[in-house]
Amino acid sequence: MKKNAIVGQSGGPTAVINASLYGVVYEALNREDVFGNVYGMINGIEGFLHDQLMDMKPLDTSGELELIKTTPGSYLGSCRYKLPEDLSDTVYPKLFEKFEKYNIGYFFYIGGNDSMDTVSKLSRYAASINSDIRFMGLPKTIDNDLVLTDHTPGFGSAAKYVASTVREIAIDASVYDNKQSVTIVEIMGRHAGWLTAASALARKFKNDNPVLIYLPEVAFDQDAFIEKIKSSLETTSNLVVCISEGIHTADGTFICELGSEVGVDTFGHKMLTGSGKYLENLVKERLGVKVRSVELNVSQRCSSAMLSKTDQKEAIASGSFGVTAAIKGETGKMVAFKRQSPLTLDADYVLNYATEDVNEICNKEKTVPLEWISEDGSDVTEAFLAYARPLVRGNVLVPTDEDDLPKFAYRK
Repeated sequence: MKKNAIVGQSGGPTAVINASLYGVVYEALNREDVFGNVYGMINGIEGFLHDQLMDMKPLDTSGELELIKTTPGSYLGSCRYKLPEDLSDTVYPKLFEKFEKYNIGYFFYIGGNDSMDTVSKLSRYAASINSDIRFMGLPKTIDNDLVLTDHTPGFGSAAKYVASTVREIAIDASVYDNKQSVTIVEIMGRHAGWLTAASALARKFKNDNPVLIYLPEVAFDQDAFIEKIKSSLETTSNLVVCISEGIHTADGTFICELGSEVGVDTFGHKMLTGSGKYLENLVKERLGVKVRSVELNVSQRCSSAMLSKTDQKEAIASGSFGVTAAIKGETGKMVAFKRQSPLTLDADYVLNYATEDVNEICNKEKTVPLEWISEDGSDVTEAFLAYARPLVRGNVLVPTDEDDLPKFAYRK
């Protein structure tokens, strides 16, 4: 008897997380020789625990599946549910009873670090009870911090949004050239500064804005920052500075914590915001110049208008590859991107797909290499630009409605 497949999404959305979903569903629906039904989990593993799932096949027959490719957010809904560390917890037999109830033989989960933790635990529990269900992780995160993969779907489009928006901000800031001003742009990134580093792509010529870029990989010194602002204003009167939300002092204190207390989410992660506002007040107090701060916030991960064609294509391909790998018998794995081309600005970009042991990926974090950050910690190097440029290339035409506004897929 054919087994059914189920797919879910977890964690924060990206502009192409639904492209990965499309890749899984399209590939699975076209393998009727292997799969019975293809289900979607509503609100991830947490929703599945409450029997919240949907049949994905009608999306294909109605044409809704095609719209999913350019729809931001998580079409199936998301969750931030952490499975217990103890595999003897009662939640595991409960989940596997539900897998049996729905005749699930293949499980696909699209997400970041915490989602790969879910795939790891489910695959390890399956091994402990000799279950033949195959578990496959599909990478996702604008933070680009998953290990054992060159990059992650979602990063390219978010990087394109950051670079485009920072370039727009820089143009806007330059209209009044007779007075000194500072614009501080706060960009997502807790411990890894990949997205903030992408702001360097906004530059059109040497010494163009953003002149200064600060990542959480290097300890942040407030006095050195002020001195750098002061000296940069001597050559650039309308200065744009990009910072990661997670920049911190040498003792590990987040800059945003200096301004106010921060809460934590269900995974115990501090909810970071306000670094830009804190530095805005610091510059105003120390230098007395006109200064403003801009927090890009969730726009970085939900802009369909700036989808990277490369990012979308790779997201779809990762979903399709994950299905093929599971059919071949792989389980407890994550689809990984393997760049075959050298990191030089003139190299043709070539990428292959592989699988990696999810247990070697979950609960680890890939940061920007220190050699890709300037010695004083205020910029990135040419090596980062060679890495990032291919990932933002190509434009995607998003379908529109009668008012020429984006037409998205909505789960009924």
